[in-house]
Amino acid sequence: MRYIQEELVMKRMNKRLISNKLWKFIFIVATSFALISLGMLLYRILTQGLGFLDISFITNFASRIPESAGIKAALVGSLWLMSVVAPVSIILGVSTALYLEEYAKQNKLNDFIRINISNLAGVPSIVFGLLGLTIFVRLFGFDKSILAAGLTMSLLILPVIIVAAQEAIRAVPNEQREASYGMGATKWQTIVRVVLPAAIPGILTGSILALSRAIGETAPLVVIGIPVILQFLPTGYLDTFTALPMQIFDWAKRPQEAFQHVASAGIIVLMVFLLTMNSIAIFIRNKFQKRY
Repeated sequence: MRYIQEELVMKRMNKRLISNKLWKFIFIVATSFALISLGMLLYRILTQGLGFLDISFITNFASRIPESAGIKAALVGSLWLMSVVAPVSIILGVSTALYLEEYAKQNKLNDFIRINISNLAGVPSIVFGLLGLTIFVRLFGFDKSILAAGLTMSLLILPVIIVAAQEAIRAVPNEQREASYGMGATKWQTIVRVVLPAAIPGILTGSILALSRAIGETAPLVVIGIPVILQFLPTGYLDTFTALPMQIFDWAKRPQEAFQHVASAGIIVLMVFLLTMNSIAIFIRNKFQKRY
């Protein structure tokens, strides 16, 4: 009897070992496939784009001649765009999350609001483009301006930031809040001095992902009608502009092979811009992680 039990135990252990090895193999294959695909993509972009990437490419405006084409207007336009998207989306997103987690009562209405905010994070970007076209371009009369595009992109990433901020605020232990109240702090003082500093790493993580999505989105800009070629720089938030994704999209769809290389150079600039922006946010996040 004891021998039979030992045999059953050994069979179960062997099955588990085989199952673990199988899943490990599947995970290794999936990870390798992703890394190889990413490596091939980066190799293609770098080999095609580095030859066109120089100072003149940054300082020149768009041109019909590939050798003279530049990304100056699109790069400056993207900087203007993010100067609207980042503060609007982060301030509104964090404020909404604070209200839902710290002030709103637990009832069916607020639960319904939370569920719909989570669902909005999965809505296709072109839907937000149509919303921005209807509200900001036509209703408010902002036309094809930086402000209209910035507010549209803010709506696009707002649900992601709200959900990330909610999770970060919810992760702060209640003991810290109670200790703050016990020291005589008000609710607002507790939020500002205890909850927000502890939640900032999580909030910034979600914000990084959301802003990364915003800077690379093209569909909302196409729907709004943002031009792809401009020979001037914007001077205000109500000026017409173009952005890096729009410029890259225009070059990539042209039949001339040289423009494919110019598009790759534009992608490199976009990646550097994105990595620089993310590095700043990661630095701030790590600083608060060490403190709290």
